[in-house]
Amino acid sequence: MIRLLFSLACVSFLAACGSTQLNEAPEDLGAFSARVIHVYTDKAKQWPLSRSAEPSEWNAPMENAMETRLRRYEGGQEYDVAVSLEGYMLAPPGVPVLVNPKSVVVVNVFVYDVANETFLAKKQQMEIFEDTTGQSAILGSGHSRTKEEQIAGLSLNIADAIEEWIAEQHAENGWFNARAEPAPATE
Repeated sequence: MIRLLFSLACVSFLAACGSTQLNEAPEDLGAFSARVIHVYTDKAKQWPLSRSAEPSEWNAPMENAMETRLRRYEGGQEYDVAVSLEGYMLAPPGVPVLVNPKSVVVVNVFVYDVANETFLAKKQQMEIFEDTTGQSAILGSGHSRTKEEQIAGLSLNIADAIEEWIAEQHAENGWFNARAEPAPATE
């Protein structure tokens, strides 16, 4: 029994070390610069078993996380990024160790190239889970976090997942490669 508890404590500690941080190192996004960042939550559906929360409670945390993560890129080309919260389940208190539900959200992401007036991504759907911390691994986040803490953590994970996904698209598809400057006109 003691070995089992020790093993759970070690796993919980390691999981907590890998949680998403607001100030992580920037990704390689080439010439990316966010012109506008839109966050839509009005039509989000609260799923069964979720803690009660209004869609409007997600606005400020999601906007803050998205602005913090994407405004730090100062490339020479402008892009609009929109994220729509489609549904969420905020983990209720469970039975410690046995049933530890995790909070989850589904979002749709849109990326628009302003100069070329075209969408790079139309409705890329993502499913994002909350991070596991030392406390939530054993007790579940419904016991160890308030509703506001769950929303803030998920909002950060949304911004992180979007930033990593667009970095992958840039690496694989050259989304934000610098475009050639037009040649100056000769007289």
